Amino acid sequence: MFFAFYVHHLSPFLIHFNEQVGIRWYGLAYIAGFIGAFYLLKWLARNGYGSLRENQVGDFVFYAALFGVLIGGRLGYVLFYRPSMLTEDPLGIFRVWDGGMASHGGIIGLVIFSAIYARRHRISWPGVGDNLVAVAPIGLFFGRLANFINGELYGRITNVPWAVQFPAELLDHPNEAALVIQQTSKIDPTLDNVPEIIAAARHSAQVREILGGVLTPRHPSQLYEAFLEGVVLFTLLILIRLRFKKPDGVTTGCFFLLYPLMRIVGEFFREPDAPMTGLLTRGQFLSLFMFVVGAAFLWSARRRYLANRSVSNG
Repeated sequence: MFFAFYVHHLSPFLIHFNEQVGIRWYGLAYIAGFIGAFYLLKWLARNGYGSLRENQVGDFVFYAALFGVLIGGRLGYVLFYRPSMLTEDPLGIFRVWDGGMASHGGIIGLVIFSAIYARRHRISWPGVGDNLVAVAPIGLFFGRLANFINGELYGRITNVPWAVQFPAELLDHPNEAALVIQQTSKIDPTLDNVPEIIAAARHSAQVREILGGVLTPRHPSQLYEAFLEGVVLFTLLILIRLRFKKPDGVTTGCFFLLYPLMRIVGEFFREPDAPMTGLLTRGQFLSLFMFVVGAAFLWSARRRYLANRSVSNG
């Protein structure tokens, strides 16, 4: 039965310079997200949406990418998912090329950066946020596709016809790894560890056949999340943004309500990558706090709307 499923064997590299260095799809995903955000923010600013002027967009995207997404995302991963790294491997915090970014950390980083930016330039913080959250799903979409290409953050066990068998599962299941090593070492004595087996699976049909008989089929949850957090969320938020130029904060509030909803749904299909909090995964638990933030933004936007209407009528 297992042989009917696709054994994941995509390379994380678009181009290899040597075994460890090259152009990675993960890095390209970030670049694609930043470029998409840049052009859409320019279009929104040109058409009178938000507080940013068109000539401010370039600098804003650059510093938002650096301080908000990259630093925030990395620190969020360390604090939320790998706090032991602070004491056991502090230099590992800087090895972002090895993977390990948290979307919740990136969101917190962007909130802090945009607040500082708005204060420094004396513009509306919710006005900046409304455009920012409308374009954020572009980055989330490409990021989740990169997760799938890397074969990481895989889904829970399933038998749906489109299930995928991820070799990275061996890193978390030593019994399965031992069984695979026993078989692959007969093909090639150098295939005596999981990283070598994962690498060999990308070009060896014989290794993939062995893996197909051992690995469990799983949901390609990265693709589900790309659809929910990327396509669906972007469609909803851009429609809301185009509908509400004012008051500031409406689109931001909707993001903090809709993103956690998409994340919570997607996490039902994803293998937990951290200890559970009751019945919730770490991602679902962190998402719950975002509902409060979303409600606060919408309440504040409604207050501004009613105040402005009162002044106009007065």
